[in-house]
Amino acid sequence: MKKLFAAMIVACLPALAFASAEGVHLDKVDIDLTDKAAMQDGARTFANYCMGCHGAKFQRYERVADDIGVPHDVMLENIVFTGAKIGDHMQNSMRSEDAKAWFGAAPPDLTLVARVRGNDWLYTYLRSFYEDPARPMGVNNKVFHNVGMPNVLVGLQGRQYIGCKQVQVVEDGKKQYDPLTGTPITHEGCDELVVEPKTGELSEAEFDEKIKNLVTFLAYSANPVKLESQRIGTYVLLFLAFFFVFAYLLKREYWKDVH
Repeated sequence: MKKLFAAMIVACLPALAFASAEGVHLDKVDIDLTDKAAMQDGARTFANYCMGCHGAKFQRYERVADDIGVPHDVMLENIVFTGAKIGDHMQNSMRSEDAKAWFGAAPPDLTLVARVRGNDWLYTYLRSFYEDPARPMGVNNKVFHNVGMPNVLVGLQGRQYIGCKQVQVVEDGKKQYDPLTGTPITHEGCDELVVEPKTGELSEAEFDEKIKNLVTFLAYSANPVKLESQRIGTYVLLFLAFFFVFAYLLKREYWKDVH
């Protein structure tokens, strides 16, 4: 009974995770787990901006380095800042006691976050922080309202706030374009995320690409054997299709004299 209850809780986790994004449009992101350059950039962003608070304790530096094509010495020099060895788990550098005192709760481990939250949720969430002086950290998030996390990527993205800007008209889930010129049809929206120009290191397109690479790394981290599983699955399906022919011929041979 206890095992059944635990299984039901695990099955419900994705639904609970997405509940915080109810009513919020999630931007689609197409990731490529064969793009090692993207995963390398994502791993660098994760180490520089996330691992101060979050860890990926179910991953080892060595396994990550081998999977994304980074030599061990380069991994130790550019990704490992805690004095860990190449075979150690990717633990964060913050003590859980300090985290609880500063944030009220220890920041969650992010090894499996892409499987629980989903790639689109992560991509939208990481780009949706905005200034909110009423919050303890001075920021809020449109996807996860009243989030207790600071905007650690503000230096890259720039200062973002809720304001007015021209947004493309969407009807029935489809973006609208002028039938004669093909230009997007827009209207002024005043509950939109607006980045103050020249306050971040990256342009909007560059920042979106940086977040896409980070999500790619987190998606890999959540399921490092996904590509291998797909490859094996293809061979299994081909074998079953090949075996079916002989199974059918054998069945027909057995039943040919049965009327």
